[in-house]
Amino acid sequence: IREGVDPELDRLIAAMRDGRKGIAALEEKERRRTGINSLKVGFNSVFGYYLEVTKANAHLVPDDYIRKQTLVNAERYINEELKGYEETVLHAEERRQAREYDLFVEIRERIAGEIRRIQETASRIADLDALASLAEVAERYNYCCPVVDAEDAIEITDGRHPVVERIPGGAGFVPNDVCLDLEKNRFLIITGPNMAGKSTFIRQIALIVLMAQMGSFVPATRARIGVVDRIFTRVGAADSLARGQSTFMVEMNEVADILSHATKRSLIILDEVGRGTSTFDGLSIAWATAEYIHDAAHLGARTLFATHYHELTELSVTKEGVRNYNIAVREWGDRIIFLRKIMEGGTNRSYGIQVARIAGVPGEVIARAKEILRNLEKGELDEVGMPKIARGRKTVRPHANQLSLFADEKDAVIRELRELDPMNLTPLDAFQRLSAWKERLEEK
Repeated sequence: IREGVDPELDRLIAAMRDGRKGIAALEEKERRRTGINSLKVGFNSVFGYYLEVTKANAHLVPDDYIRKQTLVNAERYINEELKGYEETVLHAEERRQAREYDLFVEIRERIAGEIRRIQETASRIADLDALASLAEVAERYNYCCPVVDAEDAIEITDGRHPVVERIPGGAGFVPNDVCLDLEKNRFLIITGPNMAGKSTFIRQIALIVLMAQMGSFVPATRARIGVVDRIFTRVGAADSLARGQSTFMVEMNEVADILSHATKRSLIILDEVGRGTSTFDGLSIAWATAEYIHDAAHLGARTLFATHYHELTELSVTKEGVRNYNIAVREWGDRIIFLRKIMEGGTNRSYGIQVARIAGVPGEVIARAKEILRNLEKGELDEVGMPKIARGRKTVRPHANQLSLFADEKDAVIRELRELDPMNLTPLDAFQRLSAWKERLEEK
């Protein structure tokens, strides 16, 4: 406790200070009196203060010195003057500690009586700190004041991600517009290659809505936010080892929670739903999820769905509220340039091989991937569904098929079907062969 708070404490502190000054002066005085230049005053918690003299100078010690301790190379003494200073300093120190504790208890009790006011003040200061920080960021980074109303529309012009745009050393952030409502623009499907910015775009919309509804300016040139009751997100990919849940299981739990609790006034952000399982399973789940959100009577929520399943863009044909958008890219020879701009319309390419090249995948792997991709795009598969170009490659390990009781007979029928020339069959011939194949398969 600092000086000036309590007069009694100040007197004790002064007594301690004066006592220590006296001890320092005593050391110099005794050196002159005894002629022992190496004499020094020390202190330890067992023997208190002492005068230490080396054994070589022990014969110079005056008669008024009282021996306290003998060491290998020195003797320790005390005299009446040092003893007086010791009592003054140690007594003052003991009383100072007791007085400081008494004062601390008084302060603690006073604070306890004012705890409600202190907590209210702290809460208001915290609010002020948050508001001042939001105001500073808004002014520094050119945020706009959003219009928040009870209408259905979410309209954002030149929206930006408040964190990503501030990353040092990055290229200039490309702003984007969005329009969501509960009519013809309630479900936006965002396609485009990996690294193009799909996830950043849908997350920035969620952040802008959140910032607007908490009273902050937002990173955009104009924003009108129809109030949402909750923001639901299914983004990222992570398993839960503690619960024994795979990445896909965690993803499905989150999807189930959204479908069970979202309402028409919610904002739903979905990023790559279905990617944690096989292609057809994942696409089927993603498609059914999109249909449910769009069609369910209690849902129909404003939704942003980023996906690499280009097939989902077909939903816009049958679902009135679905709109397709893509992240624009430009091809430059064998390379792609990410423009980061949201464009209306779907896309049917993922540019996965180009992204793998950018990531540093070895050129041999990239070249091989291109061969297989061309093969797959042409539908050139062998009788077991492998790309024909993959056959005969020693570096490619055969995939492990699941055991099937009917694989052999099915393969035989498929081979016969492939070898069949339908142009040289009569209707009766075709009927007989079809009946025979059906009978063979049913027997198995």
